[in-house]
Amino acid sequence: MKSLGYIGAFLGGAIAGAALGLLMAPETGSETRAKITDTVEDFLKKHNIKLNRKDVSDLVDDIEDTVTE
Repeated sequence: MKSLGYIGAFLGGAIAGAALGLLMAPETGSETRAKITDTVEDFLKKHNIKLNRKDVSDLVDDIEDTVTE
């Protein structure tokens, strides 16, 4: 179970880092949001994690809320 915690922490850190990098880019909000969503979806596909589009969107919203706080 401990390794699952490490994987979750790594996943969260990787996504947060990617989101921060994308949010600092000089693009419109909708373009940045689309890039974040695509990046998360690519990561999930690469690691064979199954989430639907709404779950990914909710995850991106949570990341965005965390970054803006």
